[in-house]
Amino acid sequence: MLPVADDQTLRHAPVASRTIILLCCLAYAWQWLAGPWGVLAAQALGFSPADFFAGGTQDPMRAWTPFAATIITYAFLHGGWLHLGGNMLFLWIFGDDVEDAFGQPGFIVFYLLAAMAAALAQALPAPGSSGVIVGASGAVSGVLGAYLVLHPRARINVLVPIFFVVDLVRLPAFVVLLFWFAVQLAYEFLAPGLAGNVALRAHIGGFIAGMAMAPLFAFVARHSRPRLSVAAPTLLR
Repeated sequence: MLPVADDQTLRHAPVASRTIILLCCLAYAWQWLAGPWGVLAAQALGFSPADFFAGGTQDPMRAWTPFAATIITYAFLHGGWLHLGGNMLFLWIFGDDVEDAFGQPGFIVFYLLAAMAAALAQALPAPGSSGVIVGASGAVSGVLGAYLVLHPRARINVLVPIFFVVDLVRLPAFVVLLFWFAVQLAYEFLAPGLAGNVALRAHIGGFIAGMAMAPLFAFVARHSRPRLSVAAPTLLR
């Protein structure tokens, strides 16, 4: 199933989520235009569990930034157009509604925390792995988890292949998102290796972290918004 739209009405312009999409697109354009340096950038700014837990890399060509920063910078890099396009499509559809609930500053903090949680979920089972993780999918998975908590009964327009025909159907958000999550679990635990080099643990960890953080961020957003008070009318004499 491929989501293409939802039915939620926004109260505020989704500036933060759209800015993140723009930054990811600009970062990928830079990777692509930079040629060999763009390839090296993915190695230097991507998240490597072995380097992270060792306190950084010993390779001066990859020491572009403090090692701790890679737990965030990796989420703005991508390995290809399809990788970028899929992540940005999901962020476009679901990110604006989560931002609407959390507010712009809250959404930015939430997104970065989800990216960090996803990276750690991928790394902790194999802290010595020298593989490098790039992509926004872990953070976007956090957004999906938050959306499930906030709008479980929203209607999502999804493209569904039925034999040789692709049909557009409207399904509840909880059906779409739980199906997506079940696919990640199935690939990770029932058919390991079939998903190739996809960081499935990052997807799973990001999704669970998003669900866990959503009530707190929604609570803080509700209680931090200014409340309008109506003064009693003054009688003119």
